[in-house]
Amino acid sequence: MAEKAVRTGMFNKDHPRYKWIALSNTTLGILMATINGSIVLISLPAIFKGIQLNPLEPGNVSYLLWMLMGYILVTAVLVVSFGRLGDIYGRVRIYNLGFVIFTIAAIALVFDPFTSGAGALWLIGWRVVQAVGGSMLFANSTAILTDAFPANKRGMAIGINQIAAIAGTFLGLIVGGLLATLDWRAIFLVSVPFGILGTIWSFKSLHEVGVKSDGKVDWPGNIVFAVGLTSLLAGITYGIQPYGTSSTGWLNPWVLTGIIGGVVLLVGFVFLQLRTKDPMFNMRLFRIQAFAWGNLAGLLASVGRGGLQFMLIIWLQGIWLPLHGFSYESTPLWAGIYLLPLTVGFLISGPISGALTDRYGARLFATGGLVLVAVTFVALLLIPVNFAYPVFAIITFLNGVGSGMFAAPNRTAIMNSVPANQRGAASGMTGTFQNAGNSLSIGIFFSLMIAGLADTLPNAMRTGLTTHGVGAAVANQVAATPPVGSLFAAFLGYNPIQSILGPTGVLNGLSGTNAAALTGKTFFPQLISQPFHAGLVIVFIAAAVMSLIGAVASLSAGGKYVHVDTVPVRTVSQEQPAGALSDV
Repeated sequence: MAEKAVRTGMFNKDHPRYKWIALSNTTLGILMATINGSIVLISLPAIFKGIQLNPLEPGNVSYLLWMLMGYILVTAVLVVSFGRLGDIYGRVRIYNLGFVIFTIAAIALVFDPFTSGAGALWLIGWRVVQAVGGSMLFANSTAILTDAFPANKRGMAIGINQIAAIAGTFLGLIVGGLLATLDWRAIFLVSVPFGILGTIWSFKSLHEVGVKSDGKVDWPGNIVFAVGLTSLLAGITYGIQPYGTSSTGWLNPWVLTGIIGGVVLLVGFVFLQLRTKDPMFNMRLFRIQAFAWGNLAGLLASVGRGGLQFMLIIWLQGIWLPLHGFSYESTPLWAGIYLLPLTVGFLISGPISGALTDRYGARLFATGGLVLVAVTFVALLLIPVNFAYPVFAIITFLNGVGSGMFAAPNRTAIMNSVPANQRGAASGMTGTFQNAGNSLSIGIFFSLMIAGLADTLPNAMRTGLTTHGVGAAVANQVAATPPVGSLFAAFLGYNPIQSILGPTGVLNGLSGTNAAALTGKTFFPQLISQPFHAGLVIVFIAAAVMSLIGAVASLSAGGKYVHVDTVPVRTVSQEQPAGALSDV
């Protein structure tokens, strides 16, 4: 019995070893979840080639969008629900189940038995299942750490965990690029051994040490929230597709219905939660200054970071790398490699700022980090499209440093500010803001880029094609094609002109010299450079403004506070919000 007590004591939150066990396991879990959110982005060409499907054909665009967005959208929708379930049934229990579901889905993805549309549906379906497991990991990892670490050490722990989460989105690009050159199934296979290891490790080592919340599952709240957010994010996702004569689909009745209906349901969700005895999410937490302003800043930072990621991939794969002699087929891999400074900036600044937050508070680092991010967005506008790489590397490195300075302190301040029995729901809500920001960034920044291209790309395309022997009728037809097709082709690492003209047979009627010039490495990059920069100005100015607004929100979040439960708490409604925070 004494030996059993000692073993049990090792996993008590006050034992010096347990908090490091919790940190290492949750960091592995969150790293897996976020790597899998982005690993597909850069591997899509290999995946679609493997299942014998052309994603740029009109009837296949939906497959492309759901492969691109399905995982992110599902995690955005479910993290709050799983965070609240963690508060009620145990955060470790939900976290462990997440590892199991995630790993089973990873195995199923490797063994896709179909090709073409059926193969795509298999992958999309199991990616959705994998996102369910990822949501369980994402929602409860920070809450587990907050339970395990004392208040004066949480900044360092959450800093490491949060930087793993953000760096994972960029590591996924590198890992995906490397594995895509081997075999498309390896993109999914890589998660299997880590999933099995993490599952066994979490079941053996993690124990419930946090405060549970007595309550029932709020099924009406869960359903209204899931339908509302899914409708909103799906509407925004489809808004980037052309509709009628418009280059985007924002006037599409289905898109408008999805967005407006989603907003109405989410507003209704707020009122429903305020009137529910055991709500899915206690909206009164937004009375806490650090929680409310910290989540607003996190949402804006996530939108800007997601937009940066997509724009840099298009910039590198569609323009810069081909201009520097790289084949279109190799650009996904090299885009990931050339974005390494961004990841390194995250990895350096995140843990340091997280540790310093324990001593000095979050406001200085979070605010300064977003100001630095805004400066780097402006700096990216000042360099030419065909930039010198050392300058680009320095700017993206500083962007990573700024994001790392913000992310860890901001998450620490949010988690320190909430009652112990609401940490799962609070972690889930913060995760929702972060993942929803990623989803929003695609719709917002793709639309802004398309708006910038719409005025300049058609004339440039028409002139370039006719100069190389393409007939005026075909050139006019291609020039009238919505810019989103060229953007998707560049994003996928495809040769855009080959993708546009190849199916028409026009290239076969041109001289060898003209055909080679049009499908070469320099024609499209030179053609799109100036139109792209016009769109880039709109995109990065918007991102800089969002970052500055986020900096103001971080400044408004207040000083260094830690929530103190002065009496035993069963539900947050019994809290006294005005006295719930203590200055540390």
